[in-house]
Amino acid sequence: MNNLIKAEYETLIFQFRGIKVMVDTDLALLYGVPTKALKQQVKRNTERFPKDFMFELTSNEKNELVTNCDRLANLKHSSARPLVFTEQGVAMLSSILRSKKAIQINIEIMRAFAKYRALLKDNEELRREIAKLDVKFNRSFKYLLDKLDALHQKQTKPMNPIGYKPQS
Repeated sequence: MNNLIKAEYETLIFQFRGIKVMVDTDLALLYGVPTKALKQQVKRNTERFPKDFMFELTSNEKNELVTNCDRLANLKHSSARPLVFTEQGVAMLSSILRSKKAIQINIEIMRAFAKYRALLKDNEELRREIAKLDVKFNRSFKYLLDKLDALHQKQTKPMNPIGYKPQS
């Protein structure tokens, strides 16, 4: 558990169905409760977790998760499919897991989601800058190709033959 807590929280965020989520197993370890207890609390408070806060992974998604993340290999043989929580779902967990540790961990997780969003925004800005440079480079490259073609056109003028002219 200590290794998980010392890990960067961003590494605990996965993407499924185009949504950034955290897995119930990781959250249970962070909050210091058994995964089964976390799931029981969620089931007792289903009205707090609409579909955009939490969803259950499909079997294929579970297999993908286990394949891509070695630390979750124990889920491979589990018959239960993991629950995953969006940022809002993680925030809601702190209200049903009423402990000081849950609140502190929740604050750190919210910071991790914010950092993750900032990183994505930075990548988007970098992508835009690269696109601008690409357009500028393409214009310059086209200009140079046009100049080279013009030079090539000048050199292909027919020249006077060299040598003796046969008399007819």
